[in-house]
Amino acid sequence: MDAVRVALLREVLAGTEWPAAARRFAGALRSSVVPHRGGLLLVGTEEYEPWHLAAHLVDESAWSGLPELAPTLVRHRVRPGAPAHLAVGLGRLEAAGRGATLLMVAPERPDAGVLQRVHDARRAGATVLSLDGGGEEVLGLAHERLTVAAGAEVDLDTVQHLVSAAAGENSLPSPRGGRRFRDRLSGLADRLTAPPPARW
Repeated sequence: MDAVRVALLREVLAGTEWPAAARRFAGALRSSVVPHRGGLLLVGTEEYEPWHLAAHLVDESAWSGLPELAPTLVRHRVRPGAPAHLAVGLGRLEAAGRGATLLMVAPERPDAGVLQRVHDARRAGATVLSLDGGGEEVLGLAHERLTVAAGAEVDLDTVQHLVSAAAGENSLPSPRGGRRFRDRLSGLADRLTAPPPARW
């Protein structure tokens, strides 16, 4: 979803909790991803694979200059001959430890196998975040959680667009702490090249 559509979506949702909640969650995601440590792992459920969110985070990573936001999509079923970026199976979660960030997207209840792997990754030191439909089994598992319950004004796909767009914004803190020099310089350049304000 491009920036114009995200802006329109935020405008439509103004007055609801979702734009601010997505920004808070995106800030937690961005600050938890440690460059060159363990990367961002993105996993769904057996029925729901968050490949669309993975693609948006790859785009935001490139546009924001934050390569650590590009996730590794962890899949429940890897087909023979799949390209490298689609060939990472659940075994990758077993190797997740300190420095890794694991984002689980679960519209419905995740199966026991993936929950156990996520739990083990957390115990090994990984930071766990969850975008989910409100299942109780995720309680206590995620360090940060954004729940989209049934009957909300939005669905989980819409919230994923808000989160991915917010994760790449320069206004969020950099994973390295504070706003990066390049972000500040870019903001200054924008102000200096802007047309003069209209006379009042």
